[in-house]
Amino acid sequence: MAELIFGAIVALLAVVLVLRTVRIVPQARASNVERLGRYLRTLEPGLNLVIPFIDRPRQLIDLREQVVSFEPRSVITEDNLVVHIDTVLYFQVTDPRAAAYEIANYIQAIEQLTVTTLRNVIGSLDLEKVLTSREHINSTLRGVLDEASGKWGIRVNRVELKGIEPPPSIKESMEKQMRAEREKRAAILAAEGQRQSKILTAEGERQAAILRAEGQAKAIDTVFDAIHRNDPDPKLLAYQYLQMLPELAKGPGNTFWVIPSEVTTALQNVTKAFNGLAPDLANGQTPEAATGRTAEAANGKAPEITPD
Repeated sequence: MAELIFGAIVALLAVVLVLRTVRIVPQARASNVERLGRYLRTLEPGLNLVIPFIDRPRQLIDLREQVVSFEPRSVITEDNLVVHIDTVLYFQVTDPRAAAYEIANYIQAIEQLTVTTLRNVIGSLDLEKVLTSREHINSTLRGVLDEASGKWGIRVNRVELKGIEPPPSIKESMEKQMRAEREKRAAILAAEGQRQSKILTAEGERQAAILRAEGQAKAIDTVFDAIHRNDPDPKLLAYQYLQMLPELAKGPGNTFWVIPSEVTTALQNVTKAFNGLAPDLANGQTPEAATGRTAEAANGKAPEITPD
């Protein structure tokens, strides 16, 4: 019976010894080992062997990139306005030994360093620049934090301003200014639209007037070419001129009508024409036949005389 108890005790001690000797570290984790209270080495991911009761592995350290969101902080700008800014920090542990022995709490240290750096950066800018220079503020914060946290075994990958909250009165004034700016742009666009509409309308009227003038010019050219091509004699032109005179007098506002000097010449031509037609009309000829003979005589052709 004593042998069984002794065997059980030995087996238990062997199990405890194995558990104390073998250490399994997960991926993307690290663990510092102290021997008799002094740093010895850092365990890598996988299976590791240590001396039980002499080597003491400490708490696992996460080597993955971590995200920490800090509470909003009150910051005073250069123009003495209080704004509330909350930040988001992306960092990664690159040296487990330094992260464990160079700083007691690296997350708290990074938060306090972020607040002090943020106040220094924002204090040198006015509110307008703070609202429009986020990229500049982020890059400045990242440079300062990365330099300061390097000795802690921390690499700051990115710093973002999650929110900037100006005072309520300033926010109301900014909203009014933005509303006025939008109304101004709308009025400018409406005026520009009306201007373009008037320009297009005037351009259309001008093009229509040009087309009408070109049409009238072509019509006049056509009539002029037809007249010159048919070569009318002065008697016919005088007759047509007399026919147009009554049309000129039909206007409702023509209460006073001046006869131009060309009418006298036209009447003389008509008189000569009808004087030439008088003998033919007396012989019983029709006006059309008499007019034809007169035209032939004017063209240098002798009229044919048919015996009765």
